[in-house]
Amino acid sequence: MTTTQTKKSSAGLLALFGAVLLVQGFGSAITEAGWDTSFGVSALLREAGAPTWVDLAVGAVGCALLGVAARTRSLRDAP
Repeated sequence: MTTTQTKKSSAGLLALFGAVLLVQGFGSAITEAGWDTSFGVSALLREAGAPTWVDLAVGAVGCALLGVAARTRSLRDAP
């Protein structure tokens, strides 16, 4: 595998991981507020005794990872 392929796949994984954390964090916060239940990573953290704001922090980390992935891709595609 060449360096370009490695960079493409790592940027793709970064975007995927960011999207998963975005959905897990903000989705769990919404379901917790609306239906008094949580799911995924946030549910595990909640069961471990983490405060409720952790859901939003997980979603924010997902947003940050998506931003880094978008910036990486734009720099890679620039002429």
